Amino acid sequence: MTDIRRLKARTRADYRYILEYRTRWSDNDMYDHMNNSIYNFLYDSVINTYLMEHCGLHPPSSPQYGMVVHSHNDYFASISFPACAELALRVNRIGNSSVAYEIALFEKGHESVRSVGEFVQVFVDRDTGRPNSKGMNPELRRGLEKLLVDSHKSKL
Repeated sequence: MTDIRRLKARTRADYRYILEYRTRWSDNDMYDHMNNSIYNFLYDSVINTYLMEHCGLHPPSSPQYGMVVHSHNDYFASISFPACAELALRVNRIGNSSVAYEIALFEKGHESVRSVGEFVQVFVDRDTGRPNSKGMNPELRRGLEKLLVDSHKSKL
């Protein structure tokens, strides 16, 4: 199966965390579907919600924070207001200071995945803006490991 076909076959069960998002009128563009830029906004939101709820991240004051160093998205079907989106999150890889997330967007009430994206973050020290030689802090790593899937199940 090709990589895109594998991504199109994703189901909610392939992910370990799901966050619901009610689309807004302003999310739509002139083509009457959610604007591409909103997907990135939503992907960033589900990641940071998870980090705050399960990894001890406090954005204004945590000693480390994640900087996005890579992102991309594959679009399969549109979604538009007033639909409710379900943002599904998993971790495909964890390095010393980096993590690769996979995020899928589903429309509530529909089985097929609408899009699948990837964000890669590098966790840096707040004081230096550079990765810590010891890597990410242990609480953060433990939280991310709860979302980690087997690498052979990942296209990304």
